[in-house]
Amino acid sequence: MKYTNLGRTGLRVSRLGLGCMSYGTPKWRPWVLDEEAAQPFFRRAVELGINFFDTADMYSQGVSEEVTGRALRRYARMDEVVVATKVYFPTGDGQNMRGLSRKHIVQGCEASLKRLGVEAIDLYQIHRMDPNTPLEETLAALDQLVSQGKVRYLGASSAYAWQFARALGVADLRGWTRFVSMQGHYNLVYREEEREMLPLCEAEGIGVIPWSPLARGLLAGSRKSLKDRDTTVRAKSDTLSPTLYDQPGDWDVVEANRSVAEKRNVPPAQTALAWLLSRPAVTAPIIGATKLEHLEDAVRAVDLKLTAEEVKALEAPYQPHAVRGL
Repeated sequence: MKYTNLGRTGLRVSRLGLGCMSYGTPKWRPWVLDEEAAQPFFRRAVELGINFFDTADMYSQGVSEEVTGRALRRYARMDEVVVATKVYFPTGDGQNMRGLSRKHIVQGCEASLKRLGVEAIDLYQIHRMDPNTPLEETLAALDQLVSQGKVRYLGASSAYAWQFARALGVADLRGWTRFVSMQGHYNLVYREEEREMLPLCEAEGIGVIPWSPLARGLLAGSRKSLKDRDTTVRAKSDTLSPTLYDQPGDWDVVEANRSVAEKRNVPPAQTALAWLLSRPAVTAPIIGATKLEHLEDAVRAVDLKLTAEEVKALEAPYQPHAVRGL
């Protein structure tokens, strides 16, 4: 495994992060693995050198955090791993069980600490921007958590570049802790982050940790078409994928990736991840895995170097998209 700094910080993270949305309870989503089935993935991830684990309070309604915390305490050195979680989406039916108000952020952090079984969260991320809460209230609450030692670093996920730039500017102006990472929607099929967000992150020293690096499995090579919903359990129940990838040109990208992978004699997931890892500002894609071979394929991508010709072939079919994933 290779390691790098998260943005401009001194925090060292593996070039791949394990996304823990897949581990919790199938009562939340039918493709989610329960705690017993999830154990081999955490054990193998640690064996492979992954030290970066990403979850959220809304995944399996908190059960993902519980499973993640117990597994890491069992298999990893807690003073070495980087544990990331998120706050924003509803965690209950009440009016104050969602969003980025001071109340929900503070209560959400306290609940996540208990579920994870840690004294401090390494990377605490806002899962989305909250249009119903003043930005200053959100940033002040996050800074308070850092000052109290409950959170070590702050991150954001899926925003417009102007929103993120404003958040960085307000934090700097007020002397508050600024965000060090952006977890955005970025992969070979969806590259709109290249227009504004990635250049902003590169200029500001922000680490980029893309979600859905394999386009909800499209770039893994298992689907037969954009409309194929029968290949995997997740595809059958995934209501988000059709809203993210529905342009005819998207499948041309999938086919180009498959072609490059076949010539390299590697799984398509490896070429897709190798491309992503070569992009400016990208620190560590967040990968999901419900089969051990998928986890091991992803790790092999860290050492796969693409030629200029291969990169050109992978990028050539891309067509501009409307903004998706915010």
